[in-house]
Amino acid sequence: MARKKITMIGGGQIGGNLALLAAQKELGDVIIFDIPRAEGMVKGKALDLMQLRPHDGHDSNITGTSDWNDVKGTDVFIITAGIPRKPGMDREDLLGINLGIMKDVATNIKEQAPNAFVIVISNPLDAMVYAFYKVSGFSKNQVVGMAGALDSGRFRAFIAMETGFSVQDVTCMVLGGHGDTMVPVTRLATVGGVPVTDLISAERLKEIEDRTRVAGGEIVKLFGNGSAFYAPAQSAIEMAESYIRDKKRVIPCASLCEGEFGVDGYFIGVPTVIGAGGVEKVLEFSLTEEEKAGLNKTLDAVKKTVAETGL
Repeated sequence: MARKKITMIGGGQIGGNLALLAAQKELGDVIIFDIPRAEGMVKGKALDLMQLRPHDGHDSNITGTSDWNDVKGTDVFIITAGIPRKPGMDREDLLGINLGIMKDVATNIKEQAPNAFVIVISNPLDAMVYAFYKVSGFSKNQVVGMAGALDSGRFRAFIAMETGFSVQDVTCMVLGGHGDTMVPVTRLATVGGVPVTDLISAERLKEIEDRTRVAGGEIVKLFGNGSAFYAPAQSAIEMAESYIRDKKRVIPCASLCEGEFGVDGYFIGVPTVIGAGGVEKVLEFSLTEEEKAGLNKTLDAVKKTVAETGL
């Protein structure tokens, strides 16, 4: 049986880690794609990863390229392309540059692999996944943004760090936009089935929620230059694996809502079932008034960013 083909668009820190994780899980053969001036870098990363295989025992092939023809027939694309925010840049500057990149990527993917499943990581996430969807003309089940998967993972990590219990037993979710307005749903968080509200004080939980909202920024500050890459890569691989292996995982992702949670026509973080059909279902549940208000606030932020794309 032919192996699946997974292409990482963007060969930076996240792209390199995506390639490593996809190969280690043997999800398929991996291509790291970047612009021509970065071709040597992605070919070098691919060769380095090929030489790691004897020590790790996996047989995926990893290649680097800047030629769109090489990604023909790809099953899964994970898009990290775009520039990170530099000192002195505002979100609009970032949006303008990355929107141009995303339009180019969407046009080429449509041409080379019209049936692919696409996971967008590029920021500003909510606008970028919307832009890809609009420009590519792909169906809503083919396109998803990696937002809540990462944010929920961070929320889980902080709860595990606070309680000292296994992170495996922490279940929680974060809804909404991928930014400071995201909505951690603490009411539903559990550790081994025990409500987290019975384990951690309300005051401390509020601090953990706030830390989750700005968790990406905390890492940017510590790095001084650049942003998180290990956790974002693993989050996207979790989504890709659920698609490739038809696992039907329920992962908070930026999916296109058409009435769910009162949201219509926008990609926003919601509990999403990912299987062989791509985005197979959005799981709706009742929100409290406070959670609804939080979701409306995050939706306003998403609408504003999407409006700036002009699409």
